[in-house]
Amino acid sequence: MTKTLVSASAILALGLFASQAHAAGHGGMSVMGEDQDVSGGTVTASQINAGANGWLVVHRTDADMKPGPVVGHAPLKAGENSDVTAILTEPVESGEMLMLMLHSEDGGMKTGIFEYTLGAKEDGPVRVDDKLVMQVITAK
Repeated sequence: MTKTLVSASAILALGLFASQAHAAGHGGMSVMGEDQDVSGGTVTASQINAGANGWLVVHRTDADMKPGPVVGHAPLKAGENSDVTAILTEPVESGEMLMLMLHSEDGGMKTGIFEYTLGAKEDGPVRVDDKLVMQVITAK
């Protein structure tokens, strides 16, 4: 019976390790969102995977796909975040493009307070392989 219990424990441990390794291999940071109606003054990212606590930041953008002024933000926890909604700080018209971007909680003076301004290092954008972690959507 002891051998059976040890074998069952070993198999369970190997299974958990394999599941965690599989999850880690697919746990890259990402932002997912869809074109949406923003007339209610909010914008929502459907799924965000963050490597650490940070921020969903909503930037204006255009066909050049460069981040512009910040028009909203919401806090994120490390790991998977679903249906993250940011309150827009200024009007966004139908047809405007918005960049939903992952920002870190690094470099600022106060934890839990969003301190980023365009071009600053405080609570700045997260990059993977020198690429911004973001998704561009169109306001409806």
